Amino acid sequence: MLRLSNLALPLDHTPEALRAAIVARLAVRPEELLAYHVFRRGHDARRRGNIQLVYTLDCELRELDAVLARFSGDQHVRPTPDMRWIPPVLPSHAAGRTQRPVVIGAGPCGLMAALVLAQAGLKPIIIERGRAVRDRTVDTFALWRKSRFTAESNVQFGEGGAGTFSDGKLYSGVSDPRHLGRKVLEEFVKAGAPEEILTLSKPHIGTFRLVTVVQSLRAQIEELGGEYRFETRLEGIETAPCEGGGRQVTGLRLSTGEVLPADRVILAVGHSARDTFAMLHEEGVPMQAKPFSIGVRIEHPQAVIDVARFGPQAGHPLLGAADYKLVHHASTGRGVYSFCMCPGGQVVAATSEKDQVVTNGMSQYSRAERNANSGIVVEVRPGVDFPDEPLAGIAFQRQWEKAAFVAGGGDYRAPAQRVGDFLAGRASTSLGTVVPSYQPGVTPTDLSRCLPDFVVASIREALPRFECRIKGYSMDDAVMTGVETRTSSPLRIDRDATGQSPALRGLFPAGEGAGYAGGILSAGIDGIRVAEWLVASL
Repeated sequence: MLRLSNLALPLDHTPEALRAAIVARLAVRPEELLAYHVFRRGHDARRRGNIQLVYTLDCELRELDAVLARFSGDQHVRPTPDMRWIPPVLPSHAAGRTQRPVVIGAGPCGLMAALVLAQAGLKPIIIERGRAVRDRTVDTFALWRKSRFTAESNVQFGEGGAGTFSDGKLYSGVSDPRHLGRKVLEEFVKAGAPEEILTLSKPHIGTFRLVTVVQSLRAQIEELGGEYRFETRLEGIETAPCEGGGRQVTGLRLSTGEVLPADRVILAVGHSARDTFAMLHEEGVPMQAKPFSIGVRIEHPQAVIDVARFGPQAGHPLLGAADYKLVHHASTGRGVYSFCMCPGGQVVAATSEKDQVVTNGMSQYSRAERNANSGIVVEVRPGVDFPDEPLAGIAFQRQWEKAAFVAGGGDYRAPAQRVGDFLAGRASTSLGTVVPSYQPGVTPTDLSRCLPDFVVASIREALPRFECRIKGYSMDDAVMTGVETRTSSPLRIDRDATGQSPALRGLFPAGEGAGYAGGILSAGIDGIRVAEWLVASL
């Protein structure tokens, strides 16, 4: 098979035009193209009046070798790579192990790690501090609709992880030479996700469909001998000295009072497991502070973004709701960028701690809500904005999340401000035509009360620049809601070439919380990789 990439056709091309374009591009006779299928389809909207569909295709040709030889210098004509995932082989001496591997956390990373371990015959135990996904949904909606917060069951904690209440984006910019992302997508399709995620360049499945996928993956893991323990928190690690130095994991102290014997543990907690990070730091697990970003959520009418991005072709069924990606390098020396853009979605309450306000974005599969929302965030750095110590970034986040809680009124409403008022440096006393989607509601105020001065200055400089790229972006009535602080983990837990903590053998830090992923797909990829390392360690 041959993989042909970057083949562009008009938005409304006929089915026959695609085959003709392949034949013309490869300079072969029509009868030499035996078959083809779409591997990926995206669109190029850089010219609003002439939006193109862009294809990557796998083609079966009669004279494959000759065509490849003819295009040997063309990066868009290559042999189709072998994308099959080769499962790790369990050593024969490990097949009878009585001590089962443990996965801490049932987010995307933990789910994929547990699935791989179960497929290898290791019958993992999955420890999740939150509740099963359906019960967790009830608790999350209680915060959104009734301002009733549950510390262990919310947007951050529970089966499916933080990604469950998000846009369900399934694309990533991480390097993936082994095509592990394909394994993640294929498992999601088996679990009930739409097949189109295998071909769209920017696939997403939305919150409600993610709930079904998460439940189906759990059922598969349990059928293979895996065991879930919900509402169970990791509170400590038992260790023993290793020969030659260092220590080895021997057990886990759980919130149930049990000490669970374990010598292989995948730590797949999310970036909000602050108490777990503090416990690991006390246990001497090496970790480092790392940069992250904070800012606000901004909302515009989705129709404004659609017209700005797609022009007269806005609303075309193949294009759907428009997204965007924006970056500005401010004179403050900070990068300002859009984060987790959610077309046709809503801003959601995402705190994991009492008396704090955190925002995030979410969309359903249809992306049919009135507003578009995105984080507009500014980078913050250890040693510059907070001490260069492992837990200092968490303290920095908490400071502004508590300030947002106060500015919002002290009842989980969020502070909000019209863009026109924000740019003018005055507090908002009311909002305009853009109705904020955040539940349980917003309080018009001055966002500078709950953001560092350099973040405020950087965003004020960036918004007019973003207007140059998306007409209407700095419209007076656009709404900004604060604060967005959980963009990524504020720390990284060290791991060596075997995937283990260099100071604590048998502990495999993984995923977004450990600082090795940023989103559903990259977290799933890291979960597969770490599960493979665990099998190799046997």
